[in-house]
Amino acid sequence: MKVEVLLFGVCKELVGKDQLHFELPEGCTVSSAFEQVLLLHPSLLPYRGKLLFAVNETFANPEKVLSEGDTLALLPPVSGGSADIYELTREAIDTRLLVERLLLPTDGAVVTFEGVTRNHNRGKQVLYLEYEAYEAMAPKVMRQIADEARKRWQIDAVGIVHRLGRVDIGQTSVAIVVTSVHRAPAFEACRFLIDRLKQIVPIWKREYYCDGAVWVDPHLQ
Repeated sequence: MKVEVLLFGVCKELVGKDQLHFELPEGCTVSSAFEQVLLLHPSLLPYRGKLLFAVNETFANPEKVLSEGDTLALLPPVSGGSADIYELTREAIDTRLLVERLLLPTDGAVVTFEGVTRNHNRGKQVLYLEYEAYEAMAPKVMRQIADEARKRWQIDAVGIVHRLGRVDIGQTSVAIVVTSVHRAPAFEACRFLIDRLKQIVPIWKREYYCDGAVWVDPHLQ
């Protein structure tokens, strides 16, 4: 399938072009397409993990599958700092990669939180979890709670990534990253963000046991 790749800012400067054309196999993801770009233009290697992607003018996760005729844009960090990240994904969360996408040389602290699926709750053995979200709304509310945090603490970038679908025992269901010049505001903001996420972001959790499953009330956790 044919895919057009658009380059901006430093990416365009390093490659010497503002667009590339690729013939890719069916089922190719954004991430694997970017790896093909790196093979031909290794000058972009320092930006692996630091770019945002858009497909057909809409922000896209690296796991998104491309289709014939798609336009993939490589977006370097915007002027003034890294872009925040608010994502839902059905793939495993790479928290270290999330940090790399957000951290700037001016940052002196990065605080991460990972919510991990445990094998028990309220005296029952948990087999796995399943998450459902109002997918069009949840990232917008994530941005809202990040704005609330910025009004209270001096922080730089915020990253919030939440799993959807089945999440097995020991896997990360949500990752939150906060960067700042100093550690205290990053710690405080990260704690605030996970508590606020549980309160208002439209994501629901279902626990599966040997004898059935229930939707979990977050106020009972």
